[in-house]
Amino acid sequence: MISGALLLEQPTLVLNRSWVPVFTIPVRKSIIWLCRDIARVVDAKDYSLHDLHSWADLSKYSEMPALSSPSIRLVAPEVVKMVRYNNVPKNRVPFTRRALFLRDRFTCQYCGATPGARELTIDHLVPLSRGGRSNWDNCALACVPCNTRKSNRTPEESGMSLKRKPDFPKWSPIYNVSPSRVLSSWQHFISDAYWNVVLEEE
Repeated sequence: MISGALLLEQPTLVLNRSWVPVFTIPVRKSIIWLCRDIARVVDAKDYSLHDLHSWADLSKYSEMPALSSPSIRLVAPEVVKMVRYNNVPKNRVPFTRRALFLRDRFTCQYCGATPGARELTIDHLVPLSRGGRSNWDNCALACVPCNTRKSNRTPEESGMSLKRKPDFPKWSPIYNVSPSRVLSSWQHFISDAYWNVVLEEE
């Protein structure tokens, strides 16, 4: 049983008016938005939209984790859709180890192998010892054999080529949420390319 305090801090996926995922917020904020008529709860089973009253009616009979008071019971919203907001924020993905694994889809960028996270390394195209930096343009995943073969050289010097050029990844809400907190109900709204990567993390 999840405590009310923990439930309030779980992430809710936010869609804009056009059903595009734009960011995540804590459940507590999604309930405030629901009360203020800023957003509607999306029922992931049938994509129906609910205001505070209709969601409370559905919540009475649900076995999902819910927040309760003497007067109301509310299942914690997993996905909400904005009533008026239709922008797509220009979010930049911060350069982190996890984000790099997501961008490269847990795949060696030299040979295409997918041996699992523990058998992949972060390769610096221009080695650190030669002035290379840890950033989106200079890093790629490499399996241990490929990284060993490349050694302290550039891909050109080692006669190796990348499957694709490293670049800034396209933003997705999953970059901001730890794997254990990504909810299965989000799958309907996040592209398969990102969703399959989430499954790799588990």
